Amino acid sequence: MKKQILCISFFFLISFIVKAQDQEIDRSHSPFSEPRYNYFMQTILMYNEYLDRDNGSFNTTNLRVLQPVGNKDWNLRFDLPLISTSTNSINKSGIGDIGVGVSYIPYFKTNDGIGLRTRVISNSAQDPNFGSGKWVVIPAVIYAKYFKQKKFLYIATLEHNQSFAGSSNRSDVSVTLLENNLLWFFGKNWLSGDVAFRYNNVVDGFQNNAFLEFGRKITPTNLAYVHPSVAFGGEKTYNFGMEVGLLILF
Repeated sequence: MKKQILCISFFFLISFIVKAQDQEIDRSHSPFSEPRYNYFMQTILMYNEYLDRDNGSFNTTNLRVLQPVGNKDWNLRFDLPLISTSTNSINKSGIGDIGVGVSYIPYFKTNDGIGLRTRVISNSAQDPNFGSGKWVVIPAVIYAKYFKQKKFLYIATLEHNQSFAGSSNRSDVSVTLLENNLLWFFGKNWLSGDVAFRYNNVVDGFQNNAFLEFGRKITPTNLAYVHPSVAFGGEKTYNFGMEVGLLILF
């Protein structure tokens, strides 16, 4: 409970101490307006992620909807995952833990910005193997900055996953994440590298991962990407993975 209070307090403290943004700045020139991570446009993201694990595979097909509200500094998010697992003895499929969230961009300039986000992951999976068995709240702070005449974009995310309700037979969730993503834009394409350091307080170990991503604009508002990933750390949850996705902006 103390960790939850500290995380929530930190989240709201950031919103109060961040300096007021210049409202004259065009959102289309903000680092939060790049098509891959656009907070100001309606977005539909569909992706499939395959993870190879020691005890079989874990596949997630996810539908994510992002809806700007108000003056578009606010953004609502909805995630509907379909999970498939495969082991030597049994294959299963079903709905995973449904998630909702809200983001707020209190400060942005033409070259940098700060965002705040809170998500809640529900204990709604059809099968215990498809979810954590817990309700989880995830506050986060996001920093974005352009480099080299906007050819490069750096996005850093600090977030904490904390369970607050759910099955007493399942382990609590308490994970802190620091993610670093660097994107390089060239023509209609982008290439990005990401390293995420993830510490699981429950198992007292690291569950890190890294990925490379290649994406391309199919049309000005439709994008596709592919990225392979690898996990590392003493308590890693998978070995390697592959994700492919389609973004629709409108």
